[in-house]
Amino acid sequence: MHTFNINRRQFLQSATASLALTSFGERGLDLINPAQPYRVGLIGTGWYGKSDLFRLIQVAPVEVVALCDVDKNMLNGAAKLVSERQKSGKTPRLYGDYRKMLAENPMDIVLIGTPDHWHALQTIDAVKAGANVYVQKPISVDVIEGEAMVAAARKYKKVVQVGTQRKSTPHLIDAKKNIVDAGLLGKIAHVEMCCYNHMRNNGNPPVQEVPAFLDYEMWTGPAPLRPYDGLPHLRWWRTFEEYGNGIMGDMCIHMFDTVRWMLDLGWPKKINSTGGIYVQSGGKSNIPDTQTATFEYDGLNCVWQQRSWGTPNNPDYPWSFTLYGEKGTLWGSTMKYDFIPVDKNAEKIHKDVVYEREKYPEDLKEERIELNAAPATRLHMLDFLSAIEKSSRPIADIEEGHISTASCLLANISMKTGRPVVYDPKKREIVGDKEATALLKRQYRQPWIHPEPNRV
Repeated sequence: MHTFNINRRQFLQSATASLALTSFGERGLDLINPAQPYRVGLIGTGWYGKSDLFRLIQVAPVEVVALCDVDKNMLNGAAKLVSERQKSGKTPRLYGDYRKMLAENPMDIVLIGTPDHWHALQTIDAVKAGANVYVQKPISVDVIEGEAMVAAARKYKKVVQVGTQRKSTPHLIDAKKNIVDAGLLGKIAHVEMCCYNHMRNNGNPPVQEVPAFLDYEMWTGPAPLRPYDGLPHLRWWRTFEEYGNGIMGDMCIHMFDTVRWMLDLGWPKKINSTGGIYVQSGGKSNIPDTQTATFEYDGLNCVWQQRSWGTPNNPDYPWSFTLYGEKGTLWGSTMKYDFIPVDKNAEKIHKDVVYEREKYPEDLKEERIELNAAPATRLHMLDFLSAIEKSSRPIADIEEGHISTASCLLANISMKTGRPVVYDPKKREIVGDKEATALLKRQYRQPWIHPEPNRV
């Protein structure tokens, strides 16, 4: 266990903290100064894996001891960047198999930035190896994987934080405290969530030879082995159900998780979804281009709508949530929020995303960085580290990530079966529906073995 040395003055200098500290100071988030740097490993050195790692390096003393990726070019590029970023200047040890990395390097923290079909096995193996884990969303590709991940975190008493960093987004923390919790909306009886971004990669690239620098067999792992038709990075893999759960699993989880956090919601009572490929049928992509889902609670429906074609219903909020209350409406996104009261004499409230360009000028040189998300991810990392110190649960604990992820996966099951689903998390079954229950667990490709909650 590391002994933390709190430096509140430094933390208060952060633009993020100066805006939001009064709203979430109860979390006890401060800069971390352990007696010795955290030993850190990263599995999956692509875009967001590196982004998460660089945010961690910015907020706490760490020593990145190992990196793992099946793409040698990506791995070597990440190693160079890490050696330039971390204080020691050392180059981490490099691996193509995460199991070997875990076996040869005692680590305090493992970050997981691989595609969705790898999250469960890597998280479970990492906590078994003694590490705390920061895993990207969605946590799993099927519901039983998520149940096993929660069971492993609890059995091995490790902190597992999920990359649903909207809970650590300053302007959304402000909206929860000063709009929702303050009662400005009154009774909230309807929620809408949406994504109208044109993010469904499509096309018909030819089958080709696997390049020597890529271990495609290991990249595929427990998922079905598709014929290789180009590097799967940069969203190509997300367009296939073999590796993820479409835009529902990629984007709905963020907004649904945010809504659940803001309104203190647990498992939905019932989930119903419809959709399919209605417009973009010309390429190989097999995920829906159009989908609607309803997550039912007592006296409240949370409705999700996605289209990867056409225009958004509100150009200012193309990926967002909307809380409808008797006294007003709250629009929220990663970029801003707007409160619109019913009373025309009452004040409208607007807040924008916080940036930290001056405090972290290196962000401006980072390839493909989401500058709007960087402050939120830094706070998310601080919350993760605080939970490790206190042996407590972080704001985006694995169980909360599982509920949000599983709900989205259940929506896809509803769409495929053509009927509503009611999930019983205690029995781990869809009530009264054996056919749908069978879809809670995907078949793994040999020799990989699907994790089970009672055998982690």
